Amino acid sequence: MIKPTPSRQQSLPPPRKPRIAVLKLASCDGCQLAFLGLGNRLLELAAMVEFVHFAEMGPLGSLTDLDITFIEGSLSTQEDLETVRSVRKESRYLVTIGACATSGGIQALRNLTSGDPLASVYPSPDFIDFLAHSTPVSSEVPVDLELWGCPVTGDQVLGALRTILLGAPPPVEHDKVCLECKRRGISCVTVTKGVPCLGPVTLTGCGALCPSFGRGCYGCFGPSENPETASLARTFSGLGLTPDEVARRFLFINSNAGPFREEGERWQEG
Repeated sequence: MIKPTPSRQQSLPPPRKPRIAVLKLASCDGCQLAFLGLGNRLLELAAMVEFVHFAEMGPLGSLTDLDITFIEGSLSTQEDLETVRSVRKESRYLVTIGACATSGGIQALRNLTSGDPLASVYPSPDFIDFLAHSTPVSSEVPVDLELWGCPVTGDQVLGALRTILLGAPPPVEHDKVCLECKRRGISCVTVTKGVPCLGPVTLTGCGALCPSFGRGCYGCFGPSENPETASLARTFSGLGLTPDEVARRFLFINSNAGPFREEGERWQEG
């Protein structure tokens, strides 16, 4: 048997760190900040992986041979489409983060209007190659994991990254915001104050942030499993909201999410 010389042993390349990219499409950057807000934990994470492309943090490396790609933002322009198609081919795992990437976000409100709403916002909209609608990333390419929220939290992105690296299935949240309120001892704002709240039909993940300050849930983390939107909409009506106001409760942050959109449009038509 040939024994390798010390020089040969030293020439062996070290194990490659997982290559990570964090991309922005049409969005506000809030979900990317979930990474930067990790503080010291981000330094620990940087020792485990290589951020090859993350404009918010600095690196602008090539979007090739990627292990995990996180995408923030909805598909709103032709450039967005071309980006996700290319990155999907180069990524082993594709993870969408936030309401915009998972359901279309605030931008998807223009899907509900007639005419060209962009003309009233941009003085020369013809300079931007807008798509007819703002849609989630999953409408165009396969997505391996969706992290809902507006914005997502540091624990969400860190937990997802760690489980993927370990080869374990990421945990899936099933509880509603109402259950989180009960765990934290927060009184129901609808029952005690008559405040419209989407908590009964929304996934938890925020720690019931708004109800803890006496405000109703806005549905940031998307529809829960088997949401009783019709029953909740009737409750809102009983609180004195007009049909348009009921519709607006559902057609907001996650207006393009199936159950919310269907209920909102039902009250718009009524």
